[in-house]
Amino acid sequence: MADAAPPLLGLVLAGGRSERLGRDKAAVMIDGRPLLERAVALLAALLPEVWVAVRPEQAGDPLRGRFPLVTDATTGIGPAAGILAAHAATPDAAWLVLACDLPGIGSGDLGKLLAARDPARCATAFRGARDGRPEPLCAIYEPATLARFQRQVAGGGGSSPRALLEACGPVLVETRAADQLDSINTGEDLRRLAPAAADRLKP
Repeated sequence: MADAAPPLLGLVLAGGRSERLGRDKAAVMIDGRPLLERAVALLAALLPEVWVAVRPEQAGDPLRGRFPLVTDATTGIGPAAGILAAHAATPDAAWLVLACDLPGIGSGDLGKLLAARDPARCATAFRGARDGRPEPLCAIYEPATLARFQRQVAGGGGSSPRALLEACGPVLVETRAADQLDSINTGEDLRRLAPAAADRLKP
């Protein structure tokens, strides 16, 4: 009998500083709710548990505090900190990681990732429509891959989730639109990807 697939949990990355946007992107309202709430709801509809990764100083934030939290234990390594914090909390689980600022991702897209998952492979990710590279912030990471990543980061071998995916050979899922994986990092991104939200934020 084949080994059972590792359990799959959800992780929303919400620990960014939002410096280029100039306001907390997790709290930006789209379709009547904050981006963070939207991302959690997308994962919760498909997975038994969803956690939100935050920096230590964000743990008392009222918005983030509505959800189960994992707290970054390392600084200066970007989104890898949240991913590795989740792995440390539940090392036997695979994680479907979703950045909170990807308004182009919907439930159907996440369903595609789930359907394409092969636990024998290192990960499952979308292939970027523009550059053909794997998207690390909307991807499934298998536990053995995260264990290797943890050792790599601890040894000073680099903390880029995209480089990790490019090196390990994940299952790649094609995107349905060029901007499907675009994130909201600047005011221009917000105006392009969520114009109604941008209008509400005008001074």
